[in-house]
Amino acid sequence: MSDTTMAKPKVSGLESLEFGAARIRVDDKKIINCRADLNQLVPFKYDWAWDKYLKACANHWMPNEINMSADIALWNSPDGLTADEREIIERNLGFFSTADSLVANNLVLAVYRHITNPECRQYLLRQAFEEALHTHAYQYVIESLRMDEAKVFNMYREIPSVATKAAWALGYTESLGDPLFATGTPEADQRLLRDLIAFYVVFEGIFFYVGFTQVLSMGRRNKMVGTAEQFQYILRDESMHLNFGIDVINQIKIENPHLWTAAFQKEIIAMVKEGVNLEYQYAIDTMPRGILGLNAAMFQDYLQYIANRRLLQIGLPEEYPGVTNPFPWMSEMIDLKKEKNFFETRVTEYQTGGTLSWED
Repeated sequence: MSDTTMAKPKVSGLESLEFGAARIRVDDKKIINCRADLNQLVPFKYDWAWDKYLKACANHWMPNEINMSADIALWNSPDGLTADEREIIERNLGFFSTADSLVANNLVLAVYRHITNPECRQYLLRQAFEEALHTHAYQYVIESLRMDEAKVFNMYREIPSVATKAAWALGYTESLGDPLFATGTPEADQRLLRDLIAFYVVFEGIFFYVGFTQVLSMGRRNKMVGTAEQFQYILRDESMHLNFGIDVINQIKIENPHLWTAAFQKEIIAMVKEGVNLEYQYAIDTMPRGILGLNAAMFQDYLQYIANRRLLQIGLPEEYPGVTNPFPWMSEMIDLKKEKNFFETRVTEYQTGGTLSWED
């Protein structure tokens, strides 16, 4: 090769780049199986994904900004919490510290690879950071309270209802992380859609809600207020993650209507109902005697109410007609956008209507 001859540069990355190729059109963009340049963020096609990314960035918080002094005093007091209340805190930290790590692994190692839209990928990167914050928050609580870390982190292996939920999630998401799995056929695309529904609708949209309700209920009674505040921030994040995931699922359905068969819909309904049953078992396991004015039977209604909402959100009929929400205050926890004064331990201002008091 002569000095004046330039070697053709090697191409690396997710797709080859061709100089002088035709301009990218917005219509070329797709949620999955996109043939447009994945590095080309603009022009936007899915404004909802970019909007969610911007809102998530404005929603920033850090676990160590939340005062844990009242929790430490209560946890160390011999008369501070009952044995059942302590067990609820320990088991929820045991489940969530594993669950959010599992979510982060799925996002980074699997979901990002199969979602072939740069706007959505931008949000996924932000979500992955938020999942890291959540894992940080659980560790911060565990460390602040000087818990037995080995005991807490092994609960997902040793407590049956915790282990069952983790195993269920792994079973449905294993194809997402399989390095040999690739979309592009109806069978593979349907498998991805099923696993995304399992990941967002069931794992993040149902499996987290017993624990959230239990810990936030303690905060409403002025117990473990720092831990409850951590969970409230996490719940706000998870609500945004869920809404993003449902938008992705519905967009895949719009772009690939052949995947949404009657048989597949029946499979999804059965999967959601199985998730309800597993989370209800977790409610029984974590509060067999009832506590905080709550009991497992109330959670059965609540989980069925949530499942109805999830099914409707992805275009499926309700499976539990007539069920009502026994915890209407949970909607307030999710829906209100709050601004926090970090020199205090309670909510001080809201951007939207309504108020919330930990003493209610």
